[in-house]
Order: sequence, then structure tokens, then C-alpha cells
Amino acid sequence: MGLVEAWGGSAVGWFFANIIEAYYNFFYAISHPGLWLDWSNKEAIMRFAYYGGSVEFFFVVFTAFLTLTAIGLVWNRVLWGVVIGLEGFANTIGRFVAWAGLLMVLQQIVIVFMQRIFAASQISMGFGSAVTFDVSWWAEELKLYNAAIVALCATYTFVQGGHVRVDLVYSVVRYRTRKIIDMVGSLVFMMPVAVLVWMYGWFFMWRHLITPKISASDKLELMLKKSRIVKWNVETIGFSPNGFNAYFLFKLLLVAFAGLVFLQAIAFFYRSYLEWKEGPESEGKHLDKDKLGDADAELVAEIH
Repeated sequence: MGLVEAWGGSAVGWFFANIIEAYYNFFYAISHPGLWLDWSNKEAIMRFAYYGGSVEFFFVVFTAFLTLTAIGLVWNRVLWGVVIGLEGFANTIGRFVAWAGLLMVLQQIVIVFMQRIFAASQISMGFGSAVTFDVSWWAEELKLYNAAIVALCATYTFVQGGHVRVDLVYSVVRYRTRKIIDMVGSLVFMMPVAVLVWMYGWFFMWRHLITPKISASDKLELMLKKSRIVKWNVETIGFSPNGFNAYFLFKLLLVAFAGLVFLQAIAFFYRSYLEWKEGPESEGKHLDKDKLGDADAELVAEIH
């Protein structure tokens, strides 16, 4: 649209120009998906890599948040719908990925038995079509399960209230003051940190997926020029000759972690606002918490 160039003489003009252009950019992107999703076209790959960490993408997300908030201030049921959806999304991913903990334990048992008792140098695993790798590969792969649990279950744990709090004033202030603290924490801490991690993780990930390498300072025009020679160069280097060689997955998990935290920050802000507005009777409203089946465990979970 050119508003950013026209109004970019001041910080305020630049800010509002980006908000206005965000609507155009959003609808243009969804109406022309081939420009950034058709990865048989190398320029589409570079557009996707550029826009995923761009100012334009930030303002699309930021403007969507502002628009949704404005609508929700009038119709609170819209915000409750967002809270239920985002918390349900975090719970679903977390409950599924948490099973990786059991898989990790079982795999470790198999590794110990095969290596110490049967002195096997390789292990084959799979159903129907098995895959065979060196024992050291399976041992190093356990780190991926750990990373997946940390990255993909963090927001699930947050929804469940499982993170340990370091509480200095929160528990002694009034109910509505606590909700204000929660809202400020969402906007001042959770969202900015998630954005910073996303920006670092996004380009860190792409530098291990394609060549030539890209950086956050690259302009779109430069990246489109690079598209002429771009090719996939997925990182498959392990720390040992026969060790785990898919470390690019850790970069994907870092980006997924940042995205999930940002979405949960939105959900937590909306929940805190709605509980502040509706009063103590709405605390925990629509909250899908796990039932531990043990009164003592439930009490410990509530304390934390």
C-alpha cells in the first residue's frame, strides 16, 4: 500500500501505518497462498522465511490481537471462546506429547538391555517396517523426547497451574489486584519474551534448513535474489559418528515453543481480564484441569 513509506517520517506515523497495512497484508497473503506456500517455487520459500520473522508479520499478529480485544470488550463471550480454544489447544498438545515421557523410559530400558546384556551395537525398532540405527543414535535421540516435553508441554503445564511460583506479594493482595498483575505480566513479560525467542529461533532454524544462510537483517529484495541459488541443506550432523543426526528438529521445537507461549499469553491476558471484570465467582471458569485422583496431590498442585 505504501503507507509505511508515506507516514514513516515519525515513529507514531510508522506505527499506525503498519497497523493499517496489516489488514491489507493479511488478506493479500490468504488470497495469494501460492506466493509463500508453493515451495516448488524457490521464491516462495524465501518469502515464507522472510515474512515469518518480519515486521509485517508482527503487525498482522499485533493488529489481530487488538481487533479481537476490541470486539471482546463489547462481547465478552468472544473472549471466553478464545480462552477456551487456546487453552484447549495447549491442553491437547501437552496431553499428547506428555506420552513421550513414557516412550523415553521404555526406549532407555531397551537400550540398557540391548547394550549391557546382549552387547548389541545396533537396534531395530518399528511396526511392520523397522528402522535400524546404532545404539548411540537411539541413546542420543532421548534428548529429543526431553526437548519435546519441555517445548510443547510448557503451556499445558501453565494452564494446569503446574509451574512453581516465586511469590513475594501476589498471595497477599486483593483478588482484583492479582488479576491486574496477571494482565500486566502477560503483556510485559510473556508476550515480549515469546516474540524475542521467536525472532531468534525463526532465523536460527532457517539457517540450518537452507543455503545460502539468511539473517534477520536481510531485506526481502535480497532474499528474493538469493532464491536463485537457494537449496535445501537440512542439518544432519551429529555429535558422534553414529549418533543422532536430526538436530534441526530442536530448532523447530524452539519456534513451536515461542508460538505456543505467545498464544497462551493471549489466553491468560483474556482470562485475567474476564475474571477481573466478572469477579471471584468466575475464577477458574471453563478451565479444563486434569483430575489427579488423589486429594493430597490435588492440594499440592493448588499450592504450586
